[in-house]
Amino acid sequence: MAIPILMYHQIDTPPARGSALRGLVVAPRSFARQMALLRLCGYRGLSMRDLEPYLRGEKEGRVVGITFDDGFLNNLQHALPVLLKQGFTATCYGVSSMLGASNSWDQHLGIPQKPLMTAADFRAWSNAGMDVGSHTRTHAALTKIAPKQALKEIFISKQELESNIGCEVRHFCYPYGWYGPEHQAMVQEAGYVSATTTHRGRVHTDHDLYGLPRIMVARATHLGLFAAKVFTAYEDRRA
Repeated sequence: MAIPILMYHQIDTPPARGSALRGLVVAPRSFARQMALLRLCGYRGLSMRDLEPYLRGEKEGRVVGITFDDGFLNNLQHALPVLLKQGFTATCYGVSSMLGASNSWDQHLGIPQKPLMTAADFRAWSNAGMDVGSHTRTHAALTKIAPKQALKEIFISKQELESNIGCEVRHFCYPYGWYGPEHQAMVQEAGYVSATTTHRGRVHTDHDLYGLPRIMVARATHLGLFAAKVFTAYEDRRA
């Protein structure tokens, strides 16, 4: 069974044409249409927490993982109502030391700064049935820092999120998609049960749970392309 895991960042009105990484901002209307199509075609959108038995091969069904990187406030504002309407769940990966701040790791690229969820916002997300994952403490590029520092980014982020939000954090996402085997081992040692990457493709039964591929959904992903990405081997062929 092939399981698509969708990768989103922001659900908001896209910034002006020419803005850096404008493609990572999906319009609320587009997101709503994508989620409606999944349900219309008999698929269930699931958080990484709810996807666990499918990833382990214990259950089968028409399921799609839904993930959001970075913890933007607009995920709570624009994505959550759509998810609840469709009866879906999703995982939002938070940067634990930057709750209530902004995406300052992108500032040097000229990317518009947007607010991140506060601890209270994440509690609202969790209380609505959604899942919270870790995206390190500082959105660190794990391959560019010392192993001891990487270990702290991975371990302490889990502890901070669980302490501040009051929920179990079981899933991890590598910032920028940068990682090595040593980081996979750290994530496992820290007690996470999965880690998602930016590698393209759907998840198959032989995939390492600490190196899961995802399907990027961008601003320009029209509904036909979205269907091809999710319902066919389109992404597998481009992996």
